[in-house]
Amino acid sequence: MTIEKFKILSEYIKDMSSETPDVQTHLYVKDNISKYHLNIEITSKALKDKVIEVNTSLTFSDKEGSERKANFEIVYSSIIKIEDEIKDKQVLQKILLCDVQNKIYPKLENAFLNMLTNSGYPNIKFTKKVDFEKLYKEKFN
Repeated sequence: MTIEKFKILSEYIKDMSSETPDVQTHLYVKDNISKYHLNIEITSKALKDKVIEVNTSLTFSDKEGSERKANFEIVYSSIIKIEDEIKDKQVLQKILLCDVQNKIYPKLENAFLNMLTNSGYPNIKFTKKVDFEKLYKEKFN
């Protein structure tokens, strides 16, 4: 049995945004949303007593530079407490960028897809699952 290196104390949607400027844009985006790309950004901020705020931002946007585009973004905040014995910076990075993400991502993705559906873009699925371990290794190895 593995010992958890961190505990999620709380998690919540910090910010959520869906912008479609007009009906022409909505109709255009509805036909072209398959060209949109998902981008993930993770930031963290130490609070106190080994408590860290981890913000995971998802943006779903048109990378082709179309005149008519909608923008979608969510910032999901996780408040975590790190175990006392963790001193190694690399271990901490892996916790923040992989372990926490693997735990919260299903809820985050579900909230994001619900926002897209409620914004008038139903039936969007992210077929490729995010591999946080792979992203971490690509960035730090």
